[in-house]
Amino acid sequence: MSGGGGGYPSDLTDEQWALVEPLLPPARVGPKGGRREKHPRRQIVDAIFYLVRTGCAWRHLPKDFAPWPTVYWYIT
Repeated sequence: MSGGGGGYPSDLTDEQWALVEPLLPPARVGPKGGRREKHPRRQIVDAIFYLVRTGCAWRHLPKDFAPWPTVYWYIT
């Protein structure tokens, strides 16, 4: 696993990430956009898959991932 998480079974493989990454909207950075992303997108996607796979509560998301409010922001 190369994504930076804890190596959970729900993490995407490099091959899966290569398929998913182009489908994500571009980061909003620049004069009219937002600030630079603090957490890698792959880590966010892996956290979402972890939540879906395990059914855990948002606040129980392991510390290997981005903070739960950050992941929640991306999914809502």
